[in-house]
Amino acid sequence: MLTKRTLLAGIAVGSATFAALRLRTTTAARADETFEVTHSDAEWRKLLTPVQYAVLRQADTERPFTSELLHETRRGIFGCAGCARDLFSSETKFDSGTGWPSFWTPLDHAVGTIADSSFGMTRTAVPCARCGGHLGHVFDDGPKPTGLRYCMNGVALTFKPAAVQTRNPA
Repeated sequence: MLTKRTLLAGIAVGSATFAALRLRTTTAARADETFEVTHSDAEWRKLLTPVQYAVLRQADTERPFTSELLHETRRGIFGCAGCARDLFSSETKFDSGTGWPSFWTPLDHAVGTIADSSFGMTRTAVPCARCGGHLGHVFDDGPKPTGLRYCMNGVALTFKPAAVQTRNPA
């Protein structure tokens, strides 16, 4: 007989198994890479919030529509929350309707890509080029001119507004 307790226990075990497989898949793909910014696991845990650590270091995904950066419309630069590398210009940000900050292209040499076959599907994960932190995924359903949608976890990003230009009175 299937009880509510048995069902919930099965879901918990299944979720933990999928999380372990996802972590193994994404970290194995980066195991032979070296990055400019490196820290021990303990150091990363001290530097990042628990949610940032789960996303950046364990390839987790934040809940959709929860990021404050989703509705950020000011001019500026979105950077990596793990190492402060500049990643995306606000000029390439668009509303994808997916619940995560989306961009049609990164800044030059800011990110990489790796195959991610977690959850029984093939996707392309996007790590920071400087620290290897998991930022999100890239899909081929974005707007022109690239046709790409870099769907990023807001907790993996920071935002630096562009400097306001003021005129000196004559």
